[in-house]
Amino acid sequence: MTLIDSRPGIHAAYRKLSAETGVFIDADLAVTRLGPPLDVELAHWFPAEQIPEMADRYRALYPEYAIEPAPALPGAREAVDAVRAAGGRAVVVTAKHEPNARLHLSHLGIGPDAVIGGLWAETKAEALREHGAGIYVGDHTGDVRGAKAAGALSVAVPTGPIGAEELRAAGADVVLEEGLAAFPAWFARQLEG
Repeated sequence: MTLIDSRPGIHAAYRKLSAETGVFIDADLAVTRLGPPLDVELAHWFPAEQIPEMADRYRALYPEYAIEPAPALPGAREAVDAVRAAGGRAVVVTAKHEPNARLHLSHLGIGPDAVIGGLWAETKAEALREHGAGIYVGDHTGDVRGAKAAGALSVAVPTGPIGAEELRAAGADVVLEEGLAAFPAWFARQLEG
């Protein structure tokens, strides 16, 4: 939850999947564990052999149930705009299914230069290096690990399930405790220094 608050939509999609399958999914609990890939959460509710099918179904339900209720986080547009105004490229690298990530951003009018989905933690490093990312902003310890693996500055925002102290302990170079709204001013100071 760096650019968007996906919790309301994910909650709705899990409730729909639960209703369709008859399998109890604690959507309230699931949205407190966001960050890791979908398969990790589904493993709490379905046997291993059903996870690929349930992941496909969840992803199919997602556009109808999860896009509309998910708002942009304060400062999301401004952060992307700040990078562009400085001549940089804003690249979104996420564990989320890429087509659904693109739907969220399009719906909210946030237009990054690239969106790469389906990557988690250290696997984000390849995409970050490929796009020449010098700074990676995220809200999870997995994002910190991805930034570090890519040799990028890890900027963390405690807007997801992980608090500021845990992000610092994971090795974040910078923690913007005020959230993404603090990014443009922080970024401007970096450019001056």
